[in-house]
Amino acid sequence: MTTLTTFFAGIMGLGPRELVIILVILLVLFGGTKLPQLAKGLGQSMKEFKKASKDEEPEAKPAPAPEAKKPEPVKTHGSN
Repeated sequence: MTTLTTFFAGIMGLGPRELVIILVILLVLFGGTKLPQLAKGLGQSMKEFKKASKDEEPEAKPAPAPEAKKPEPVKTHGSN
């Protein structure tokens, strides 16, 4: 399992220094008491999104075309 730092370094090009700077900025903007609530809300949102994307039904397959009926022979009055 990769660590969070490795994930961000590989995907977004962020190293540990950049992650610390981002964390400090978030701490200044939201305060120490709001950060856990913010993280919890973000986690719940991601959980709901994943659940909704898994629950989504695959596209319905189109109904098969009805088989063509064979035409019945035409009856004429004088052919009995």
